[in-house]
Amino acid sequence: MTLTRLILAWLAVAAWFVAAAFAAARLLQTARPGTTALLWRAAEAFVATLFGSLWFASLGHGEWWLVFLLVGALVTLSEPPAPETGRRTTVVVACANVARYVVAGAILAWRLG
Repeated sequence: MTLTRLILAWLAVAAWFVAAAFAAARLLQTARPGTTALLWRAAEAFVATLFGSLWFASLGHGEWWLVFLLVGALVTLSEPPAPETGRRTTVVVACANVARYVVAGAILAWRLG
């Protein structure tokens, strides 16, 4: 796997994560993400790309969606929701986070697979 392919895959996933952050802010009617949040999403995309490259380059190609679904669930469940957050909002945000990782896996399957 070349460095160029990894960088292009990372840029695609980072663009997806940033777009998802702006869409979530718009849907939840919260403030737009700041520079720190966007850099955090880029770093998150970098780690997801490294994970995806490990999966697609050495471990396998099949059932990528299940792998990224489980990683998305793990990331989503790693931090409990704020107590003042309603149940519906918590469920919607959790589903959106898991879906964000599954779509990132699809992008990586397309770019690296």
